[in-house]
Amino acid sequence: MEDVVDAVDEELLTIGAFAARSRLSAKALRLYDRLGLLAPAHVDEVTGYRYYRAGQVERARLVALLRQLDMPLARIAEVVEAADADPDGETAAGLLAAYWADVERRVAGQRTLAAYLRGRLSGGSTEMYGTFAVETVEVPAQVVITEKRHTLADELPAWIGASLGRLEAAARECGGVTGAPFVVYHAEVSMESDGPAEACVPVADEAAARAWAERHGRPWETSVRVEPACTLAYTRISRAQVAHPQILAAFEAVERWVAGREGLAYDGPCREVYFADWDAAGPEDPVCDVAFPVR
Repeated sequence: MEDVVDAVDEELLTIGAFAARSRLSAKALRLYDRLGLLAPAHVDEVTGYRYYRAGQVERARLVALLRQLDMPLARIAEVVEAADADPDGETAAGLLAAYWADVERRVAGQRTLAAYLRGRLSGGSTEMYGTFAVETVEVPAQVVITEKRHTLADELPAWIGASLGRLEAAARECGGVTGAPFVVYHAEVSMESDGPAEACVPVADEAAARAWAERHGRPWETSVRVEPACTLAYTRISRAQVAHPQILAAFEAVERWVAGREGLAYDGPCREVYFADWDAAGPEDPVCDVAFPVR
């Protein structure tokens, strides 16, 4: 028995010794074991003690370094698995590059948001991104095919593009698109609040649209309704201004305009109307109307 223990001691490290070498705490090692990130080489059936091979140190340090980048555990698992499967490391490096690009986009958005909030706190939020001209327009009643989803702010741009793409493809089977696609916000969409938001595409043939939605309504929560005629108070913004939080200043400008008109009241949820080809537009090209129905 002593010979077996000695052999184990020579080949394996206790969790404490391994933690010291890998620069991870014993608590972290237990967590990573439960998550399948870093399983011990041997677990004593009687004591439950965990033992690790010295060769696992490199993997453990990789996990520790990725955690220092604030990488979520699920994405760490993808990188580590890719590193194990691809000796050249190209796949793992690509996953890391994609994660870091996401981080830089988020930080850029947070930097802009901080500037917006500084301006708002100092009383100059709408002036930060220029002057917004607000006008009104009469919009006739429209049959729209819609897709509704609860979504947070960071997921919103991708969802808008994907949902409007699906709905515009559906519209081709429903007599074609008859107006500018738009997104209605039935409740706040932020990093904490998930709406819902509703993507809408006006179509020519209501019966065909209802038949299409009946066949294809899931999993996208697709439906058809008649959007009533309304008056929109709106301001027109460029593609660059659509980004969060610049677009908040546009919404705020319209809200201030409505508040300053005696007898004018909101008559429905706010929306974004996308009247231009997004892919063909440059940063300064007008693409979207930020709008509120009013009466």
